[in-house]
Amino acid sequence: MITIKGQKYRFCDGLSRRGFLQIGGLAMGGLSLPQILQAEQRQGIKRGHKAIINIFLPGGPSHQDMWDLKPTAPKEIRGEFNEISTSVPGIRIGDQFPRMAKMMDKFTIIRSMVGANGRHDAWQCQTGRANFGNQPPGGWPGMGAVLSRLHGPAAKGVPPFVGLAPNCGHKEWGDPGPHGFLGPAHGPFLPAKAGGVREDMKLNGLNLDRLDGRRSLLSQFDRLRSDIDHSGQMDGLDAFNEQALAMLTSARFAEALDLEKEDPKLRARYGRGSAVKRADGSHKLLDDFLMARRLVEAGARCVTLAFSRWDWHSGNFKRGREDMPMLDQGLTALVEDLHQRGMDRDVSVVVWGEFGRTPKINAKAGRDHWPRVSCAALACGGMNHGQVIGATDKHAGEATDRPVKFSEVFATLYTALGINVETTTVPDLQGRPRFLVDPGVKPLPEMVS
Repeated sequence: MITIKGQKYRFCDGLSRRGFLQIGGLAMGGLSLPQILQAEQRQGIKRGHKAIINIFLPGGPSHQDMWDLKPTAPKEIRGEFNEISTSVPGIRIGDQFPRMAKMMDKFTIIRSMVGANGRHDAWQCQTGRANFGNQPPGGWPGMGAVLSRLHGPAAKGVPPFVGLAPNCGHKEWGDPGPHGFLGPAHGPFLPAKAGGVREDMKLNGLNLDRLDGRRSLLSQFDRLRSDIDHSGQMDGLDAFNEQALAMLTSARFAEALDLEKEDPKLRARYGRGSAVKRADGSHKLLDDFLMARRLVEAGARCVTLAFSRWDWHSGNFKRGREDMPMLDQGLTALVEDLHQRGMDRDVSVVVWGEFGRTPKINAKAGRDHWPRVSCAALACGGMNHGQVIGATDKHAGEATDRPVKFSEVFATLYTALGINVETTTVPDLQGRPRFLVDPGVKPLPEMVS
């Protein structure tokens, strides 16, 4: 337990007490996150903001076994799973998603995702960009960095961009989204990585008075160094310092990360999952779905997470029976929770992987890489739901109706976040304005009209 002592402070609930922060227990002055939010509401402090939760399925999930089954296809293509009806007449999905089927009116399924670059990484799902090779200096930023640059923090002490993916053996699967040319000041805060929040939030007994003095001295050096630095790195360091100090003197972020504060019944609804990582992929931690909701409620604008490992060249159906019901539970709990809390119009949810899987099952009962078509699911965000967009051929191998690019989904999500993709730009390293999506790309009218 670490205690930071200092002068007297008056907190937002009107209570006067000796200022202290107990970081080991991730609590501040005995206040829970709901109490902090209620106190702010009484003071007229607004906390409503638009946000996105981006759920990445590393490895490329088998679209024809999840949400685009082909029950009349030959056995070597249709596989072992069956279709089930949903709450929306005419929409049928895989039998490993019974919870999702019961609330299909709250989801949109895209069955015709095209334009995958074939790379085993999260890049297109984090940036929405089609061209990996021809990038501006510094690289394209992800959506989290863009939201950080455009809007900044929504609440003091809460990073606007948080990445929950763990370190993966194949590191590209644990990519939370790049800061790109926007610089490290707009990169993600990574509580799940080595040296994350529980390690970073240590001051080794420094009291707040001494901390303020050191901060003043450091700021003078930082200003001097910033005058001769043109790379953006110093700005990033300054932002990290400010962010760290804000988190250390506010309970909001620490409270959001403390799942023990949550109602046990709600935690059971989400499920716990497992922190064990399979091979070179991500963990199956359903706690991340709940953590994402708590973070956006506390003030984060973008939370990214990675769930399991979907590169199933063998044992496709065995793995599907393990992982798909877990995804079904965590995803539907998240969407239901957002609706019950009245956050469904402000928070968008997207679920996808880097590409799909081959129509034909291989000799090891697996499916191989298939960049030609894949699927995605979206929910909330005030968008139109209860629909399927696009279609594939009888073998789920080619998009035959309404092909959808990654950039179109990004344009749709930006629009749901209240951002006009036709006029909004961010400056690159040369100060040149850059649009948020590729030229000519528009949001999906079925979802945002």
